[in-house]
Amino acid sequence: MLFKEIALLDEDLEYQPKMWVATKGDAIAYIGDVAPDDPEQYGRVYDGHDKLLMPALYNAHAHAPMTLLRGYAENLPLQQWLEEKCWPFEAKMTPEDNYWATLLACAEMARYGVVGFSDMYYATPERAQAVTQAGLKANLCEGLLAFEPKPYAEFPIAALNEEYVRTLHGSANGRIRIDYNIHAEYTSNQRVCEEVAQIVAETGLRLHVHVSETEKEVSECRERHGGLSPVEYFAQIGVFDVPCTAAHCVWVDEADMAILKDKGVFVANNPVSNMKLGSGFAPIPEMLARGINVCVGSDGMASNNNHNLFSDLYVMGLIYKGHDLDPAVVHPKQILTAATRTGALSQGREDCGCVKVGFKADLTILDISGPQWCPMTSPLYNVVFAGDGSDVVLTLCDGEVVFEAGEWPGMDVERAQAEVAARAHRIIASLA
Repeated sequence: MLFKEIALLDEDLEYQPKMWVATKGDAIAYIGDVAPDDPEQYGRVYDGHDKLLMPALYNAHAHAPMTLLRGYAENLPLQQWLEEKCWPFEAKMTPEDNYWATLLACAEMARYGVVGFSDMYYATPERAQAVTQAGLKANLCEGLLAFEPKPYAEFPIAALNEEYVRTLHGSANGRIRIDYNIHAEYTSNQRVCEEVAQIVAETGLRLHVHVSETEKEVSECRERHGGLSPVEYFAQIGVFDVPCTAAHCVWVDEADMAILKDKGVFVANNPVSNMKLGSGFAPIPEMLARGINVCVGSDGMASNNNHNLFSDLYVMGLIYKGHDLDPAVVHPKQILTAATRTGALSQGREDCGCVKVGFKADLTILDISGPQWCPMTSPLYNVVFAGDGSDVVLTLCDGEVVFEAGEWPGMDVERAQAEVAARAHRIIASLA
């Protein structure tokens, strides 16, 4: 495609009006303020009038099949939410349920400018099938709950993960990647954590884990592990010695943040989910000031209710100003960097996450003709505080259209909605 005279957020997220951007194959081939030579080679021409081209978003922490639980487990604190609502519901979910729920989640994410997500759940082959069909990218990990005091190899998930790495990792032209998982400190045993970290180190893969989501989680961890916080515990047993995304990190202190920085951990901030569950919110200004890798996640639909990541960016841009009584904390550029380049890097996708020649053509086009966009005095502030995911009119993943003007190539979204509604009804009825 050739985007003609379109406003652009460039590789430094600087606003550039009336630019030309061309994609060829799966990559960005040209960026300039004049038309490229031989423009016919790029195929379709897209008129950029009243449009803004920016890097597509990366959702660094999701549970896509929890689309089935949207609106089901409301107004509950985390542990009660998990134990009384989510886990009983999930026990009733079939692999086919996971497929349809993931497909609908992919449609929702593409509609709101997201092309890649890191997903922690079950039924990995079915989730991979849905992501492949949708044309998106995902780092998929099979959820590990290791309550029994036995080695990792004795859990069925050990053999499953070996199979998934062998058969799915790198599939769909590299869009599907397999990560390893530790659900959390409170749902695992130390031996399993150490052995999983060793496997990740040996295979060169990545790890995804929940860390310090609630005050209760941290206090109980300290009781179990001689005063160590979850961050200190995981660091001590080698979990952070491998490439790792740590979701939440709400209840962390100075010592924890020093470890997160030193180990290069990617912190997936989930501002909407954490606020909605009453868990609090991560100290993002302090993390950014320390140079910690901060990215953004939606979490699951039982604790967020939508995959419109622009909503999370808006909340992330506001809560710290109110909490710190400082309107200058957390700049929109930091927020957009977290949702684009840092999110891509958290998935190990080095050539993704910014608009740069040679990088993957993961692009989002916003319609900026609406009244909320005028005037374009501070474009980055408009994107975070005035615009919304509903302004997305085109999403490209690896140069392919995955959403455009209410249409999803490769996805029957109407059927996916019907399937998810019927399957959620079936499961809820069985739990009554």
